Amino acid sequence: MSKTLFVKTKTQSEWLEKLLPLEEAFKSHSREIDEQSKFPSENIQALVDIGYTKLTLPKEYGGEGISVTEMIFLQEIISSFDGATGLSIGWHQGVVAELYEKKLWEETKLNTFAEEVLNGALVNRVASEMQTGSPTRGGRPGTSAVKKDGKWVISGTKSYATMSPALTHILITAWVEEKERIGVFLIDKNAHGVSIQENWDVIAMRGTASHDLVLENVEVAEENLVEINDGPRGDSINGWILHIPACYLGIAQAARDYAVQFATQHSPNSLNGPISQLPNVQRLIGEIDIELMKARHFLYSVAEAYDDESRRPLLTNELGVAKHIVTNSAIEIVDKAMRLVGAKSLQLSNPLQRYYRDVRAGLHNPPMDDMTISKLAQAAISEIKNH
Repeated sequence: MSKTLFVKTKTQSEWLEKLLPLEEAFKSHSREIDEQSKFPSENIQALVDIGYTKLTLPKEYGGEGISVTEMIFLQEIISSFDGATGLSIGWHQGVVAELYEKKLWEETKLNTFAEEVLNGALVNRVASEMQTGSPTRGGRPGTSAVKKDGKWVISGTKSYATMSPALTHILITAWVEEKERIGVFLIDKNAHGVSIQENWDVIAMRGTASHDLVLENVEVAEENLVEINDGPRGDSINGWILHIPACYLGIAQAARDYAVQFATQHSPNSLNGPISQLPNVQRLIGEIDIELMKARHFLYSVAEAYDDESRRPLLTNELGVAKHIVTNSAIEIVDKAMRLVGAKSLQLSNPLQRYYRDVRAGLHNPPMDDMTISKLAQAAISEIKNH
């Protein structure tokens, strides 16, 4: 299934040419990354070196100012090479893009941080905690920030610090007692009192190094309180979060490609030729491509609507639905690919079993399916009531 239908800009074409040479190296590390739960440092550094991490920084700040549609296309490509690499770098791309699109900070801070990004800085938001769960559900963080001698002193433990070994900067949420609100603080990863508790022990996306982040009396300057939140961040429309479904779509594409190649090459002696001639195998391939097309077209149509500033205000629940459709389609695609390949797909040396585990991680990235479905139902009911 060709993705050339979705190559519509010069930027996509140029960056596709830059990314393709990385494919073999990224894929060659994937098994080791998964089996050893090893962070793909070389992959991430390769992306920094070619300037990939500057792409979502707007042009007026020295970046390339790519669109959401361009971002998800490139994220899908990287994730088809290696899922952990794609998801990890996607968080940086999305965080940077949202910061500057929405001007979430004061201009002086945006200018200063843009220089950091241009020099290779990597950033992620780390807001989850074991006691509160996902911040999109509105829980108050247990992490606290207290003003002392003109500085903020921050203590607490954060979960799911994706890309923790490579981050240079971290955006964390904390309860600011004197303001009785949730504050977002920009913290240097090397600041005194910041440590990583290496406890990422899961069966999916093992290479993302989404360890716990421990903050012990970390002192930050007053101006590093960069945002004040009045409610859950998940309530706002943010098209850059589409890097998440783009990652799982890329993994699904990799599973599809493996299965089709297997079908055209595997020739048991009970057949006079490869298994691709069998009707049941062809049915599975056809069903896989239907799911891929459905997921890809919906994802890209939502991204294009977001990129169009005249259509963006019309978006309501489409971003959440895009993530729901793509993630669940990806799970189904990998499942069908494994049915096609058979018991070989369960071998640890076979990438399909890794794809199978990795796409399930998408169910637990925000927004969760139950919230998406609930919001759709509430919108439908409200529409009827108000008609």
